[in-house]
Amino acid sequence: MKYNILLIAIGGLLGSVARYLSMVYMTRFFPSPFPFGTFAVNIVGCLIIGVVYGLSLRFIWLTPEWRLLLATGFCGGFTTFSAFALENVQLLQQSNYSTFALYSISSFALGLGAVFMGITLTRIGI
Repeated sequence: MKYNILLIAIGGLLGSVARYLSMVYMTRFFPSPFPFGTFAVNIVGCLIIGVVYGLSLRFIWLTPEWRLLLATGFCGGFTTFSAFALENVQLLQQSNYSTFALYSISSFALGLGAVFMGITLTRIGI
């Protein structure tokens, strides 16, 4: 149990740092009321978790420990759905309904698509 917690903590640390750096980069190069940083991190995180899950179904080398590190730890630290929810509430409070709708619907649709793509890519042998 302690080993599993350590794996999740290491993955979470790496994922959180990667999220921060990604958000800084996206905000710097794509300034906009649309939260591109959180959007990109969530979609990429969905793709990563799909790939990890798909690989774990295909190959024995992706052990439960690796899944804890990568899916639970890294993706848990990297993705930001709590920030996503807060940003949507803020968009609603600002009466920015079109950005709210675009952001919510595209995040949901592309997130599901990215997970599906990650699983599919692992089935065709990337």
